[in-house]
Amino acid sequence: MKKTTIHDIARELNITFSTVARALRNNPAISEATRAAVHRTAEKLNYRQNKLASSLRSGNTHVIGVIVPSLHVSFFSSVVHGIEKVMNENGYSILLYQSNEMVQQEIKGIDTFLQSRVDGIISSVTLETTQYAHYEDIKKRNIPLIFFDRTLAALDTPSVTIDDYQGGFMATEHLVQQGYRRIVHITAAQDIPIFKERLRGYKDALHRYQIPVREELILQGQFSIEYGRSCIKQLREQGIAFDAVFALEDYTAMGVIQQLQAYNIKIPREAGVIGFANEAFGALVHPGLSTVDQQTVKMGQEAARLFLKTIQDKQAAGRPAEKIVLKPILIVRESSRRS
Repeated sequence: MKKTTIHDIARELNITFSTVARALRNNPAISEATRAAVHRTAEKLNYRQNKLASSLRSGNTHVIGVIVPSLHVSFFSSVVHGIEKVMNENGYSILLYQSNEMVQQEIKGIDTFLQSRVDGIISSVTLETTQYAHYEDIKKRNIPLIFFDRTLAALDTPSVTIDDYQGGFMATEHLVQQGYRRIVHITAAQDIPIFKERLRGYKDALHRYQIPVREELILQGQFSIEYGRSCIKQLREQGIAFDAVFALEDYTAMGVIQQLQAYNIKIPREAGVIGFANEAFGALVHPGLSTVDQQTVKMGQEAARLFLKTIQDKQAAGRPAEKIVLKPILIVRESSRRS
């Protein structure tokens, strides 16, 4: 049986080959009515797209690579959801790769993407990423590269981030306004700009309310539930007084809550807790976890739109990279609400 081609669909609808091709890719330049007619006819004629031949003709695969540190946390899976929605609406598929916070895995993922001839890469870097020749290679190949959340400041690359400074400031200010004064901040590697900015926001909020910054209340390590627990153990063992904790992300904050409860410290009356990211579990635990929402789905959608804008704007290479900064949203729940 003869295989249906794009030319057969074009003849059936009395439209051009190029119109059919663009309609099958859901190109927004083609009207919704035409796209619907093309897809109906393609289904009727049992058309199956030869994606390899199409990519060889156009030089485009209509596939982008997305690399994330981990899908174990809902932050990254939610961002991916936003990316995928916009890319699918524009005729693209995604290849997804987890680096598991290891730079060698990140390099391997990028190599996989390049071998797959993706049209672009959207990435959030690992905690280990201090050398970035693998990202420079992407740029040298003129393959669009977009960063989200975690970026590399040394590379002038389009990015979508949250205002981490403002998020750190508003989390700390909220605790101060609830009457807390000895506020612990649990942070991580300061090579990562987002954590450095959250710490800066924490310090500036304390200065704003004339509360001294105490270095013994700033703890740095590899964030996790267990690290949150160990921070509270360390503070208790060293006899360091505190009445609130601002953790750099929600899993660490969850560990803080667990250890405070193990010590029978009443939350929020004796100690308040706030996290960062608005992970899904935060609304389900008791007490509900206060946090800073990072607009994850919107972050993914904006990263995808920035990719599309980059490939459509032929003059973009001669201008500074566009950097979109979203506004954080304070989410107050029982873990920090005294009044």
